[in-house]
Amino acid sequence: MSAGTRIPGTPDPMYFWPGAGGVRIAGDSWGNPQGPLVLLQHGGGQTRHAWKGAGESLGEAGYHAVAFDARGHGDSDWAPDGHYGQDVMVEDLKCVIAALGGGRPVLVGASMGGGTSLVAVGEGHVDASALVMVDTGPRVEPEGISKIREFMEQKPDGFDSLQEVADAIANYQPHRVRPRNLDGLAKNVRLGADGKYRWHWDPRFRGGRMNFDERQKRMEAGARNLRLPTLLVRGGLSDVLSEEGAQAFLALCPQAEYVNVTGAAHMVAGDRNDIFGTSVIAFLGRVVPVGTPQA
Repeated sequence: MSAGTRIPGTPDPMYFWPGAGGVRIAGDSWGNPQGPLVLLQHGGGQTRHAWKGAGESLGEAGYHAVAFDARGHGDSDWAPDGHYGQDVMVEDLKCVIAALGGGRPVLVGASMGGGTSLVAVGEGHVDASALVMVDTGPRVEPEGISKIREFMEQKPDGFDSLQEVADAIANYQPHRVRPRNLDGLAKNVRLGADGKYRWHWDPRFRGGRMNFDERQKRMEAGARNLRLPTLLVRGGLSDVLSEEGAQAFLALCPQAEYVNVTGAAHMVAGDRNDIFGTSVIAFLGRVVPVGTPQA
C-alpha cells in the first residue's frame, strides 16, 4: 500500500533496512561510518529529509549521522496491520541499530521520534551513549498536538496542485519564508492515479487518539530512569513543548542540559538548523567526542 506514485525529483533512499515484522525502513547517512553513530528520528508526518541539514553538519564534524523514515512515512513501508504505536517503533529502532552493527548510538529524536527515543532508553530497550530530545517531553500541550493533527487531516481526498500543498504548509508554519520553487515539495507528497496529491504517510497513522495521561505517565517513568548524557532542545516559539513542560522534564532528569532556540517553532531543526546543529555538535563534542569507541 502507498499514498501514490513518487514524484520525479524525490530523492531515493540510500539504504533499506529490515524493521519489525519485515517492514522495510528507508534511510540516508552522512559522514564517516567509523565515527560515532548518531540516529536521527523525525516527528509524526515528517520524513528523514527533515534532518538533511543537521545530518550534513554532524557528518562534517566527524559523526556517522543516519536518518530514517518511520514506518508508514516517506519511503518506508506501511504497517500491514496499521499499527504505529511507540512499542513497534522502538522495535524498528532496535532493528536499525542491529543492521548498522549494534553498538551504543546517540539517539536524536524530534517530537514522535523523541518519544520513541525516550521510551527506548528509559525502559532499557536500547543502550545509548547519549540522548537528544527535540521539542518534546512527558508533558506536551494538547492544543499544539491538535494543530498538528488538523494539519495532517486536511484534504483527505487529496490536493489539486503543489500550490495547494504549499499553501497548507505555509498556513501551518506562517513564521517561515515561503519557497519560491515548489520542486522541494515533491518529497512530501505522492501523486495518485486520480491526479490528486496526497501526503506521503499512511492515513491509518492518524487513526488512534493520543491518551495524554497514559503517555505522560510512561514518559515520566522513562525520564526518571535516564542516566546517560541528555540534551533537551526546545523551540522558543513552540506550542507543543512549553517552557513549563521543558522545566518539568529537567526536574525529572536533573543531569540534562537545555537549549531554548529563539525564533524556532516545533520543527526546530528545520527552522534554525544553524543553531540546532551547533548546539547538538557542541554537546556531543563533550559527551561523545569523535574517536569514542563504538562498543
